[in-house]
Amino acid sequence: MTDLNIYITEEKIDPEGTGALDGEQVAVKDNLCVEGVETTCGSKILRGYKPPYNATVVDRLLSEGATITGKTNMDEFAMGTTTETSHYGATKNPVDTERVPGGSSGGSAAAVASGDVNLALGSDTGGSVRCPASFCGVYGLKPTYGLVSRYGLIAYANSLEQVGPIADSVEGIAELLTVISGSDEKDHTTVETERTDYTQFCENPESYHVGIPGELIDNADEDVKDCFWSAMGELESEGFTYEKIEMPSVEKAVEAYYVIAMSEASSNLARFDGVRYGHRSDDGEDWNENFSATRGEAFGDEVKKRIMLGTYATSEGYKDDYYDKAQSVRRQIRSEFNEKFNQYDLIATPTMPVKPFKIGDSLDDPMKMYLADANTTPINLSNIPAMSVPTGKSDNLPVGMQLIAPSFSEPMLIKAGMVAQQTL
Repeated sequence: MTDLNIYITEEKIDPEGTGALDGEQVAVKDNLCVEGVETTCGSKILRGYKPPYNATVVDRLLSEGATITGKTNMDEFAMGTTTETSHYGATKNPVDTERVPGGSSGGSAAAVASGDVNLALGSDTGGSVRCPASFCGVYGLKPTYGLVSRYGLIAYANSLEQVGPIADSVEGIAELLTVISGSDEKDHTTVETERTDYTQFCENPESYHVGIPGELIDNADEDVKDCFWSAMGELESEGFTYEKIEMPSVEKAVEAYYVIAMSEASSNLARFDGVRYGHRSDDGEDWNENFSATRGEAFGDEVKKRIMLGTYATSEGYKDDYYDKAQSVRRQIRSEFNEKFNQYDLIATPTMPVKPFKIGDSLDDPMKMYLADANTTPINLSNIPAMSVPTGKSDNLPVGMQLIAPSFSEPMLIKAGMVAQQTL
């Protein structure tokens, strides 16, 4: 097979117990800490960093019998939609090696799509599990915020991101979610819930009443829309009902998302100063000069841009105009989703409004990459769950459907996903 550049560090980590994942191999995104294994977040600034502890989700994988195959490639600090901003080079899409696999969890999705593994972990801040799942033709779930521990996930935007499973089947999604979900005393954002066996919901596929926001489909590429409506027609034959609806607030989601995410990133990434770990510049006569030189040498262009914009958006004199307004939009979007869930069981959209980009295309036009997040960012702003399921191909390129549910309604997504898996 052509080298797809799936892994940054390919290192086998043996299980520490037995359980639900006996015999399974799982690829892990390179922003999840694995004790003693290089963890770089796709960045030069963390080259050589080996965490002294495991992320909670990694501990849970190993204790349930999984073997970890290595640390997968990703956009630097999860900032991107293509896995091209990685310091370690772009990952190629196994379906078409001239195309991107999506991002930022592109390495994890490519590992599953290539058949290297059946299961992988990614993280989703604005679509970073669902986008690559769609672009690679596999399944990906962004769980409800608080369902899965973020302890040991190197932070980009704390209030938005969640660890999520990628798999070659809905059963695989349920299997991984069963293991990684549940409260964690090390992460106080996790919700006190009983551990749930999500695999039981695979045995009871169910059809639902679905709302389809015109704002999140009308601007999609024509062939993506054709694929989506064809899939909805097939689901209708299996008992689904659907209506087109209006959700005007989601049209502001991309702008609000990037202001909030960049603002949180400017704070979170301040810790990378070259003093305690990672790359350190040889330049500078004092700490301030060395701090600047270290970050200038080791951060990529996309990360620098987001740090600067986030710092600007939260600075005195501008916070009211940008950050506070973005949070107001976030509340509007969340409220609108809650209102629609009083009328519909699920909401459905194309996962991505476009098919996979050719490698290099979005780097030449960054706005193209940002706008591609239009359908996924509203879910992170609302802290609700969503799953991408494959709906087929257009011009031999995968197209995904996004199923969106109320908070902690992952069982509903799994049941609906099973109908889609058996039908589409």
